[in-house]
Amino acid sequence: MIQYRDPPAMLRALRHRNYRLFFTGQSISLIGTWMTNLAATWLLWRLTQSAELLGLLGFVAQVPTFVFAPIAGVWVDRLNRHRLLIATQTLAMIQAFAMAALALSGTIRIWEIFALQLALGLVNAFDMPARQALLVDLIEDRGDLSNAVALNSSMVNAARLIGPSIAGVLIAWVGEGWCFFSDGVSYLAVITSLLFMQVASRPRPAVRQRVLHDLRDGVRYAYHFKPIRSILLLLALVGLAGMPYRVLMPVIAGQTLGGGAHTLGFLMAAMGAGALSGALYLASRRSVLGLGRLIPFSAGTFGLALTGMGLSRTLWLSLALMVIMGLGFMVHLAASNTLIQTLVREEMRGRVMSLYAMAFMGMATFGSALSGGIAGVIGTPFTLMGGGLLCLLGAGVFWFKLPGLRDHVRPIYIEKGILPGVAETVRDATVLREEVER
Repeated sequence: MIQYRDPPAMLRALRHRNYRLFFTGQSISLIGTWMTNLAATWLLWRLTQSAELLGLLGFVAQVPTFVFAPIAGVWVDRLNRHRLLIATQTLAMIQAFAMAALALSGTIRIWEIFALQLALGLVNAFDMPARQALLVDLIEDRGDLSNAVALNSSMVNAARLIGPSIAGVLIAWVGEGWCFFSDGVSYLAVITSLLFMQVASRPRPAVRQRVLHDLRDGVRYAYHFKPIRSILLLLALVGLAGMPYRVLMPVIAGQTLGGGAHTLGFLMAAMGAGALSGALYLASRRSVLGLGRLIPFSAGTFGLALTGMGLSRTLWLSLALMVIMGLGFMVHLAASNTLIQTLVREEMRGRVMSLYAMAFMGMATFGSALSGGIAGVIGTPFTLMGGGLLCLLGAGVFWFKLPGLRDHVRPIYIEKGILPGVAETVRDATVLREEVER
């Protein structure tokens, strides 16, 4: 009889059956997702040659996350997260096949691209917080949670490395429609993996309040807990100022570097390679200790590389900078995710993770719209430089506040046994003080 052996420490979250299924299905599906991300922006650029419309497309695709994610977080805390994720993934698959049908028929119009991306954005508003919150239900040993978050990041960025590379070749060979079709097929993998899971039902709240009341409680909790508030604010700044690089990459590839779809694919693959390296580094870590320092350092690294992208005029330098951007971006995102998942109270998890999605993807909504308009006035290179400098400024402010934030985090680490030595010291000191008082 073949027995399953525990994986290496870097892959320790894979010893949980449900997480293995999730990891396998998502690994396949996300390759298709990144193929579609590149194909949609390139299709719009090919049809319009407009940086402003690229920015508007990013806004339309992401604004539902900003508007609906907080409300979605309330429902994620109330509903069965597993079943909700099956529903959102099925709807996303339908959207991908609709894009493929229109593109392959050669009849796709600009407004249809925007409408279908808006529909996907509505689905993602519920999918993102559900997926983040479900992660805890897939891991029986909470000590493996940080590794699961890091492996998720590795999975996303392996897909980011592979997906755009395949898409660049596929677009040049047979067109964007087959990228959309491949994405639709890839959703079957994650839906199948979700159906094979055996996820224990969580106890539902005994008292049901109004949605807006629960939403208000979640916002108050995140706002008044300074570590989570500071992490979310820095994420929001990076989302607003830094994330719009994605919608401007076709302009960099086509105008600044004088390339085509394959150039865009190389740039995005370089970003994925750097991000994958950062995710693997985080997966090799055995504790959340030290992640607080990594958050501003990685955000600053991302901002510095983004500023360099605005100055670069050669492909080889741009590729190197994209690797550094990917490394800084992923370490910042995954470290922030891990710390929030570690610190948040369980009954607030869905709402806080929806605020995480809102801060990151939601603020990128406005960044995409602003960057497209700004790029049309001052040019894409200066737009990237400005965003990079803002990220550097935000990282500096977070670093300055870090000592005070540690005072709030330390008691939680002691309570959860993350600082066992400190917990023993505190307990011994308490006993000693009581003896002296006697």
